[in-house]
Amino acid sequence: MTTANKTIKINDVEAAKKLVCAAVRCPFDIDIVSKGKIFIDAKSILGVLSLDVEEPLELKYDGYDEDFESVIAGLAC
Repeated sequence: MTTANKTIKINDVEAAKKLVCAAVRCPFDIDIVSKGKIFIDAKSILGVLSLDVEEPLELKYDGYDEDFESVIAGLAC
């Protein structure tokens, strides 16, 4: 299994929707870590929209999905 930690930035609502739509299709858990201590489920649109978009966010997940990797590549810092 692939363990990944990637840094992303969500600049607008459209980017948040793309991230959540891609995450929902993944069979593994995906967490977003904000400010090193706030953990949000990446499959929750309300959770993702509640984050501070000024800060870079860290994705933590165990698994691999090509479509998901493609979406987060577009959000990479």
